[in-house]
Amino acid sequence: MPRQMIIPALFGAIGVIILVLLGNWQIDRLGWKNAMLSDIEARLSAPPVPLPDVLIPEQDRFLSVQATGEMDSKEIHVLSSSPATGPGFRIIVPFTLADGRRILVDRGIVPDHQKDATRPLENGTLFGNLLWADDVDKYTPENDIDGNIWFSRAVPPLAAALGTEEIFLVLRQTTLSSGPTPIAVGLNIPNSHLEYAVTWYGFAIVWAFMSLYLLWRIKRRTI
Repeated sequence: MPRQMIIPALFGAIGVIILVLLGNWQIDRLGWKNAMLSDIEARLSAPPVPLPDVLIPEQDRFLSVQATGEMDSKEIHVLSSSPATGPGFRIIVPFTLADGRRILVDRGIVPDHQKDATRPLENGTLFGNLLWADDVDKYTPENDIDGNIWFSRAVPPLAAALGTEEIFLVLRQTTLSSGPTPIAVGLNIPNSHLEYAVTWYGFAIVWAFMSLYLLWRIKRRTI
């Protein structure tokens, strides 16, 4: 190989290797993400279990549970929307368990014109999934405490305001014919690793062809 071709050949080979490795990494990430999503789906659809005495957010997120107790009429309204109701508010209330513990319950959503309406309470056994929402970023407005308009379901401030433990149960069904419409916890986790892998492999192919073309041009000039 002529000396003029050595550096371009090395540059081309290293580029292809790096791009292929990036594609392989995305394939590994795809396997990890698929396994994680399968685990979450299994938790969401599993038969409900009694609410554990001790909960670990990282371990018990999305756990399907049942809780028996009485609902408090005090509410926090979190700005939200759904296809069924359009713009509205999620209704967050305290729920006192039979053993005296108090947790947060997301009853579901009401249209914005029903924000301050009187709603029937749902007592007895509730069914839903545990969630520790992480929906606060630098663009999230400050909650309007006086107007009872909140902009996130971050658990610590909700629990502090309603005097409960930092346990958040999202109802997935209701026995009431009127009241908030439950919005069950769903998966909203992007999974684009396959597209990323195809992109990196595509770049590797293009890089390889460009490198071969460059070597061909150099070889022609040296003949």
